[in-house]
Amino acid sequence: MSDYFSLSDCDVIGFDLDHTLCRYHLKETCRLIYESFARYLVEHRGYDRDLLSLTPATWDFCFKGLVVDLEDGNLVKLAEDGTVLRATHGTHDLSTEDILKHYGPKREWKHFTSLNTSFTRSAKYYYYDNYFDLPGALLCGRVVDMLHKRGNEVNSDFWKDMLAAIDHNYNTSAFRDDTGTYFPSVKQNPGRFLQPCSDSVKTWLRSMKTAGKVLLLITSSHSDYCRLVCQHILGKDFEELFDVIITNALKPGFFSLVPQQRPFRTLVNDVEESEGLPSLDKPGWYSQGNWPHLHELLRAMTGKPEPKVVYFGDSMRSDMFPASSFGKWETVMIVEEMEGEGVPRSDAAVSSQAQAEPLEKKGKFEEQGMKAPSAASEQWGSYFVDVHRGGGGDEDSQKLTWCCHCIHKYSTMAIPSVEHIAGRTGLDFLHFSSEHVSSGRV
Repeated sequence: MSDYFSLSDCDVIGFDLDHTLCRYHLKETCRLIYESFARYLVEHRGYDRDLLSLTPATWDFCFKGLVVDLEDGNLVKLAEDGTVLRATHGTHDLSTEDILKHYGPKREWKHFTSLNTSFTRSAKYYYYDNYFDLPGALLCGRVVDMLHKRGNEVNSDFWKDMLAAIDHNYNTSAFRDDTGTYFPSVKQNPGRFLQPCSDSVKTWLRSMKTAGKVLLLITSSHSDYCRLVCQHILGKDFEELFDVIITNALKPGFFSLVPQQRPFRTLVNDVEESEGLPSLDKPGWYSQGNWPHLHELLRAMTGKPEPKVVYFGDSMRSDMFPASSFGKWETVMIVEEMEGEGVPRSDAAVSSQAQAEPLEKKGKFEEQGMKAPSAASEQWGSYFVDVHRGGGGDEDSQKLTWCCHCIHKYSTMAIPSVEHIAGRTGLDFLHFSSEHVSSGRV
C-alpha cells in the first residue's frame, strides 16, 4: 500500500447514503431512535415505563463500537487484540478486578475471533457500529438494569424483544404504512433530523460526473425513504447526480452473496418486482442486487476490464469490510468520532449545519449538556485509543481500540465527513494510519 490515495485515479465513485452523504443531527436522531425502540418495548412487550425517561447525562453511555454479550448482559469495549478494555453490566461499570474475574487474567473476550474475522451477526453478541442502531446499546444496558431490579435472570431472551422493536420501526413497509415511531417522525419534519448537503458537496458530485466518473449510490434504505432523504439533502433533481442507484441493498450480503442468492430487482412505485434480473444491463435505479453483476455493468460503462472503484461509507460491518474484502474496492470511511475528538470541522460542514439547524430548534437536551454521540465518553473513553489497566500490580499501557484497528485494516482513508474533501482542489490524500492515532494526530 502506498502512502497516498488519489480519487482522480478512480473510474467509479460510490456512496452509502445514511451517515455518509447524508449527515444527521445526531442528538435529535439518537433520541428519536431510542424512543422508537423503548416505546415498542413498553407498549407491546410490557417493559417498565421508566425506560422512556432519560436525563441528558444518561447519553454519555451511548458510544459507538461497543459489543453487547447477550449471554450475560455485559457490554464491552475491545482492544485491537480482542482484550477487554472496559466493560459494564447493564449500565454499571465493572472494575478492573471484576473484569479480571469475569474474563480471566488475559481479559480475553471469547467471541472475538468470530467477530473479528467475519463481522457476521450472532445469537450470542451484537456489535454496535452505526448510529441507526447505536441507541439500542443504551437501551440494552437499561433493560439489563431493569431485569436486575425485577429480580429476573439476565439471558438472551430480552434480545428477541429488542429485535422485534428494531423490525417494527425499520422494516421495509414501515415508511409506507407509517408504522413505528421513526419514519412518521422523519416524514413529518425531515429538517429536524437531516442536514442538507453543502453547496461544495453538490458541486463536487457534479464536477466528478462531468469529468467522466461513474457515480453510484448504494444504500440499504428502502427506495421511499431514500427518495425523501435525497430530495431533502440534494434537491429534487438528485437522480441526475448518479448513474446507478441501488436501494434495499441489504449490505453486507450485497458484496458477499452470489447473484443467484441476491439478484437485482426493478421497482414499480417503490415496490420490488418479484422476478429477479438475470444480469444488470444498463444504468438506472434498482433494488437488492449483488456485487458481481454490478461489476459487469461497471466494466461495460467504463470500457475497462478492471475499473478502479472507491466507496464511501460509515459502517465497518456493512460497508468497509465487505467492499474491501469481497469487492476489492478502495474504501473511505466516514468517522464522525474524528470530529468529535478534535479534528476541526470543515468550513462547509459548519456552514451546512448552521443553515440546517435554526436556534429555535435546539432542544432542552442541548442546553442541559447532552453529549454528542460522536464525542468521547466519560464512561467509555476515546473511540480510537484507551488505557489498558493492568490490575494486580501490572503497569497500565495504552492500546488502540479494535474499532481503530479495523479502520486501519479495511479503509483506504478515513475522514470525519464528505465535506472535508468535497471543497478541496487536490484529489491526493494520505492513507489512514493507526500510527497517526497513537501519536495523537487523528
